[in-house]
Amino acid sequence: MTDPHRPKATADSSALPILGLADQLDKQPTKRSKVFAWAFWDWGLQPFHTVLVTFIFTPLYLTTDAFLPPEQQALPDGAAHDAAIAELTSGLGIGTTIAGLLILLLAPVLGQQADAAGKQKLWLGIGTAGVIGCSFGLWFVEPGQGLFWLGVALLGLGAVASEIGTVNSNAMLVSIATPKNVGRISGLGWGFGYLGGVIALTLVIVFYAMDWFGLPTDDGLPFRLVAVGCAVWGIVFTIPVFLAVPEPKPLGTPERRVNFFAAYAVLVRDVIALYRSPETRPTFWFLLASAVFRDGLSGVFTFGAVIAGVVFGFEFLELAVFGLAANLVAGLSTLLAGRWDDRFGPKAIIVAALGTMIVAGTLIFVLLDSGKIVFWVFGLLLCCCVGPAQSASRSFLARVTPAGHEGEIFGLYATTGRVTSWMSSAAWTLLVVLFANTAYGVLGIVAILAIGLVLVLPIKAPARAA
Repeated sequence: MTDPHRPKATADSSALPILGLADQLDKQPTKRSKVFAWAFWDWGLQPFHTVLVTFIFTPLYLTTDAFLPPEQQALPDGAAHDAAIAELTSGLGIGTTIAGLLILLLAPVLGQQADAAGKQKLWLGIGTAGVIGCSFGLWFVEPGQGLFWLGVALLGLGAVASEIGTVNSNAMLVSIATPKNVGRISGLGWGFGYLGGVIALTLVIVFYAMDWFGLPTDDGLPFRLVAVGCAVWGIVFTIPVFLAVPEPKPLGTPERRVNFFAAYAVLVRDVIALYRSPETRPTFWFLLASAVFRDGLSGVFTFGAVIAGVVFGFEFLELAVFGLAANLVAGLSTLLAGRWDDRFGPKAIIVAALGTMIVAGTLIFVLLDSGKIVFWVFGLLLCCCVGPAQSASRSFLARVTPAGHEGEIFGLYATTGRVTSWMSSAAWTLLVVLFANTAYGVLGIVAILAIGLVLVLPIKAPARAA
């Protein structure tokens, strides 16, 4: 018989004050093969973001004259033509906003349920397959006004799938790291991602330099083939993580094994528990602060190449080479910053990176009339800071995540930190539409970064291992 005075079952929130990473302080170092297998997942899916979203498919194909009506394609360069292109770039912002709202609804609950059942690899596989499937789907996006929205939808759905995968990849970081090396391992993952983007972009540049090997270009065939190539790349390089990397232990309590809709109630109770416990309160505030500054980080790579192509007039080869340089400096700076993270702490890396990016973004807008050199200098400086800030953010959260709640907390992290379209995309779209000029979108991204910096400054930094 049930004791009427016994407290009702809760969301197992009593486990929240136990920090999962700190519990592994004396763990033996993980084999390098497992660490590299985990890092290669970022390498495998990075071309979707680098080649398709940022530097090649979106700015050089999807947001060009190829997707305007014939009467707008015939317009001479000037205000009317710029306004027509701005309709496409704002449409891209709308698509990423919708994708962000889907991430907002799905990521934390799916992460929580993966924790309860110990199925991080299952959801990692679902997210990975989604990104690869959307990349294959871009093959069908031929030039034409109607198919523009198909391209936007596939890129948006790919972003949602990528976020679902990233939630579980981040959760698995705790199973291979300790407080002594989490900064380096997190930096290795981000660094591998950027370096994978460098290799993929190099192959695209070679493809272009060989005149697309004589392929016809009037139906967008080269760009569509590049999308298929990114899909194949993802298949090849994401296999190791499923074979070699262990999953965090499942919570396994009956209170957490609930259906999808009931999981939202569990989620709310866990968030309240995060705030109430002094040990995990920094986790709560960091999730809120990252809702802003990580939106700004994502906005830099989402819209950076659009700014280069539309505002500064970068041609194909210039944009591809810039993308190559951007990913190279981002990858190397992230690998270096991972070691600084373990020495100085993740908060110091985040604050320094955000401050530098605010200055660089402002100068890009102020010095707009000085030509392409402005974007080469300050655009690369922005890219140099994005990777370290992203890696340090993941390291910060891994240090303050409660044991057994990795997927749920990193699901909230995805919701609050990678929902680009919720904040930076909305700011971008608003300013572009308001001024009918793509250049003003830069100020929207800078504003989000500035607000994020203000919010992160008062947060207590996590303790560092000796």
